Amino acid sequence: MIMVICPAWVPAPARRRQSLAPRGKLGAMGNEQDSLAESAACEVAHGHGSPPAGEKTLIAAFASPVAEFLLHFAGDAGYRVVLLEPDPERAATARTTGYEVTGDAGKYLDAAADLVVTDHHRPELGVVLRDALASPARWVGIMGNPRHPGPHVEALAGLGVAEADVARVHRPIGLNIGSRTPAEIAISTLAGLIADRNGRPGGFSF
Repeated sequence: MIMVICPAWVPAPARRRQSLAPRGKLGAMGNEQDSLAESAACEVAHGHGSPPAGEKTLIAAFASPVAEFLLHFAGDAGYRVVLLEPDPERAATARTTGYEVTGDAGKYLDAAADLVVTDHHRPELGVVLRDALASPARWVGIMGNPRHPGPHVEALAGLGVAEADVARVHRPIGLNIGSRTPAEIAISTLAGLIADRNGRPGGFSF
C-alpha cells in the first residue's frame, strides 16, 4: 500500500514547502507525470477536495505570478489555498507546484471563502465572477488599475448579471502600499483580506 501525503491537506503550520519562496512554476512545465498522479491520489483520498467546515479558504483565480505568491503567503497565514484554473493545459502545469488546483471552484465557495481574480485578461473572466457572485463566498475581488474601466463590468453585463451584483466585485484589491511586483501585490492583497476579516481599516490607525 502506498500512502500519498497531499500538501494542500496538511495544516499550514506543519506544511513543508518545496522552497521558501515561489519559483515561478505556474508558468513553466516541471515533472508533470508524478505530480498529476499524486494530485489524483489526493483527490480520491479526500473525497475530491471538499474543504472542512468553517475553514477559511483563499481561491486564486487563474495561474499567474501573483497567484503563486498569493497561494504561498496565504497558506503560511493559515488559509486553505486553492488555484482555480479552468484551462486544462495551464492547470496541468500548475499542479507541478504542489498546490491544490481545480477547474471548478463551486465546492470551495462557501461563506468562509475569498476569491481573488489575478488575471483580468482571461476569456473565462465573466463566468468565473458570475459563479462566484452566485455563491455564498464571503469576498470576491479582481486585480486592476482603478484609473481604467474594469473589463469585468462588461463581461458580467454580457452574462446578464445585475448591476447591483457587479458592484459587489472589489476593485482595486488589497491595501495601498504602492505595490508593483507580483510578490508585493500578493502581500497587499492578503493584508487587505485579513484586515477585512478582522474589521480593521488596514492602515496605520489602530
